[in-house]
Amino acid sequence: MANSGYDVVVDVDNEGDLGHTDLTDLEFHPSEYNQDQPTGKIPTSASNTGGFFGGSSGSRGNDPNSKRLLWSMDFYAQFFDVDTNEVLKRCWAALFPRANFLDVLDDNPDLYGPFWITTTVVLILFLSSTIAQYFARAKDEPYVYDFGLLSGAAGLMYGYTGVVPVALWGILKWYGSESANLLECLALYGYANLIWVPVAIASASPITILNYLFVAIGFGVSALFLFRNMLPVVSATDAKTSKILLIMIIVIHAGLALAIKVLFFAHGSPVAKKPETPAGDADRPRIF
Repeated sequence: MANSGYDVVVDVDNEGDLGHTDLTDLEFHPSEYNQDQPTGKIPTSASNTGGFFGGSSGSRGNDPNSKRLLWSMDFYAQFFDVDTNEVLKRCWAALFPRANFLDVLDDNPDLYGPFWITTTVVLILFLSSTIAQYFARAKDEPYVYDFGLLSGAAGLMYGYTGVVPVALWGILKWYGSESANLLECLALYGYANLIWVPVAIASASPITILNYLFVAIGFGVSALFLFRNMLPVVSATDAKTSKILLIMIIVIHAGLALAIKVLFFAHGSPVAKKPETPAGDADRPRIF
């Protein structure tokens, strides 16, 4: 009977005669038996990383095969399981926000977009700052590539994008926020970095005032993006704590913008022109 889709037979004799069985009085109920499971148990939805990362786990939590070990590659691969069209959609939503970005993520945050966006920003910062310093040097001075700019850009961008959202998530959890989700925080900060790609390209200009303007625009767009999307998350705490957290988010982000301007586009400071030494003074002893 179970293989036919039924597993319960009930005698519904109206006269209450339980001893007499009439085929016309039988009622069959649909079975929840699963042929793929020898035990016949009803499958329960397996939880994945929702308990660790906080908040709702989205579509991953509904997949019974999503329970993976922390040290396995499959565990981390699920956070990069997103197609190109979805990443482009999220990039567009980050640059030209209309709806809340958490709604765009649709309970399915990814780390693929944030990783490659941040990596692109690192490379563009290095290339643009190299070009800017090349044109800022003295004409008769040979240019030497400074690969310390590359490591500096990597440390700044990867550190900011990785440490700040994790710390923010930890603080929110400390204050009892149930809506805080680590993956969503990482995705927000990762996609917020997208504006620095055109800013870094434009900041290769030798005009200092334009560089300040470009960096200010990048700060304004990304800070507004973070403020708008983090507001409902931090509002889960009390009013005083949420205000402090929002101020911290903006101040730390302003520090990032200032670091980008000073470290990579302060033309002349890394390759400051040395004062010319008059002829004959080079061999004179100097008193310090």
